[in-house]
Amino acid sequence: MNIVFMGTPDFAIPSLRILIENDHNISAVVTTPDKERGRGQKVTFTAVKEFAIQRDIPILQPLKLKEEGFIRQLKSIKADLFVVVAFRILPYEVFSIPSKGTFNLHGSLLPRYRGAAPIQWSLINGDNETGVTTFFLDEKVDTGKIILQEKIKIEGDDDFGILHDRMSELGAEVVLETVKRIESGNVELKKQDDSLASPAPKITKEIAEINWNLSAIRIHNLVRGLSPYPAAFFYHNGKLIKVFKTKISNEGELMPGSIREINGRLIIGCDNSSLEILELQLEGKKRLRTEEFLRGFRFS
Repeated sequence: MNIVFMGTPDFAIPSLRILIENDHNISAVVTTPDKERGRGQKVTFTAVKEFAIQRDIPILQPLKLKEEGFIRQLKSIKADLFVVVAFRILPYEVFSIPSKGTFNLHGSLLPRYRGAAPIQWSLINGDNETGVTTFFLDEKVDTGKIILQEKIKIEGDDDFGILHDRMSELGAEVVLETVKRIESGNVELKKQDDSLASPAPKITKEIAEINWNLSAIRIHNLVRGLSPYPAAFFYHNGKLIKVFKTKISNEGELMPGSIREINGRLIIGCDNSSLEILELQLEGKKRLRTEEFLRGFRFS
């Protein structure tokens, strides 16, 4: 089949790689435009673009997905199928182009966690399992008919970075099987039950700021869900401190937000419990284990 692949971050790379390794024809890759970053305004590429350059795959980088020129380019490719992994929301004018449709890989067991941050919210909410879903695009975001789903267990030491990588590899296998079924015509579609839907909105700074009046387990799960990026944080004497790793403390109850340093350990009070901070970072400094951090910083 003639496939156009659409994606941006490293989460999409295993899916693109597995299609190439299984001799599927990737006629073009669509990704977001290059950006200028840092003081020197150095131009940076998306992870998908860097991968495509290495494989000599043609690359399209539209500023707007409804651009007439971009849509003409897509139509001229005469693709049978568009495969979307971690990309932008496609308009009908784009996802309706290929003869066999457009499917997306989503990082949850739809209809749970519709939205921009499904992996993060499954951890923040303390779930024991999640999964990936492929579905055909429809006009409403994340609502199309399901093609395949695969579950994955969430381990106790998983954070966003670890679970993201595991789900990226699982997702690649599901993408490959989805393409095989579409190519063979062996596709059984399942309509989503909207009554079971839950949101997974974009992570904002307000969501990432730690509220010490919550329970230790809720804060622990927030830290897991946002580590290593963008990271949960709190302020101390006007300084922003990011938290990357925690564990529930057995040091007894402390007032919410109160801080205790004990032999190189850092304990902070929560609602009816306390939390031990294991890895953290002062703004402008490196991420450190707590013992190292406390050699150069005192909370008292």
